[in-house]
Amino acid sequence: MTILHGVVFDCRDAAALAGFWKEALGWEYRTQRSEDGWITIQPPGGDAAMSVGFGEVPEGKSVKNRVHLDIRPSPGVGWEAERTRLETLGATTFQFFENAHYIMADPEGNEFCLLNPKWY
Repeated sequence: MTILHGVVFDCRDAAALAGFWKEALGWEYRTQRSEDGWITIQPPGGDAAMSVGFGEVPEGKSVKNRVHLDIRPSPGVGWEAERTRLETLGATTFQFFENAHYIMADPEGNEFCLLNPKWY
């Protein structure tokens, strides 16, 4: 059996994209290497079973993601309020699905879904 350690984004600007996801998820930096542009974030507390990495690549995103993240508001946070907060951080809303979820994109165009906690 294997253990999922993390998810990695190829990106043009690792610092900017890691900063967006750090704020979006309320996580903290785990690794910041200026020599190769590699950054990872993790849940608060330092004992992360899961991390998200960001590695700089020369090419930009050109097609729809084959894998995406599903996120939802923390307990007590309204769904619409969270969508507004993510847009303030730099996300874009593309599509709305019958009160179930929004399809959004981070500042580099990587799609993700903001789930309505009433449905998931």
